Amino acid sequence: MRFFNAGARPGREPVETSAVVTLPNAITVLRFLGVPLFMWLVLAQREYGWAVVVLVILGGTDWVDGYVARRLGQVSTLGRVLDPAADRLALIAVAVTLVLAGVVQWWYLAALLVPDLVLGTASLFYFRSHPDLPVSKVGKVRTALLLVGTPLLVVSKLAIPGSAVYAAIAWVFLVLGLIGHWIAAANYFRAIVAKGRPVRESRLGDSGREGVR
Repeated sequence: MRFFNAGARPGREPVETSAVVTLPNAITVLRFLGVPLFMWLVLAQREYGWAVVVLVILGGTDWVDGYVARRLGQVSTLGRVLDPAADRLALIAVAVTLVLAGVVQWWYLAALLVPDLVLGTASLFYFRSHPDLPVSKVGKVRTALLLVGTPLLVVSKLAIPGSAVYAAIAWVFLVLGLIGHWIAAANYFRAIVAKGRPVRESRLGDSGREGVR
């Protein structure tokens, strides 16, 4: 089974549409709406078992929405931006929850946040908005590693045999995911600068010409 570009029909390139209301976009929104439920289960109820179920569903929909988009020919401009944004926000919100619950330390959250803050600042500096870059394979692998490691870490907090083993395996995935996160961020930063430099120069040139009128 293919994990990259799964659902794509052989010999047919997906055509991007400007549609907003599509099934893949609805699945992406549903994924992010599961985050408050996870936060409530962990922080208010301490129901780590059900929290794991929610995380597994969230991780599964990350693959499903892309598959459905390519399979049904519903690859959209909004979805290309919304999907990675939902991933980032969900992973950060889950990390904040686990920090508040004492499951992980603050350094883990900082390791996730710092690259995103740098990329967000660069995007605003050069584009004043989203840079509209394709998701890299490193970024996809990074997300997959974090989506596997996080529920495993929550599982390790359950009163079950082998919890220490689950925790050790979880941290292997999470550390590899964090390494991939920083590598992907470095690649995205270079891509933002390369694409954004002429855009910013053009914008400054237009501003200068308007100033002498």
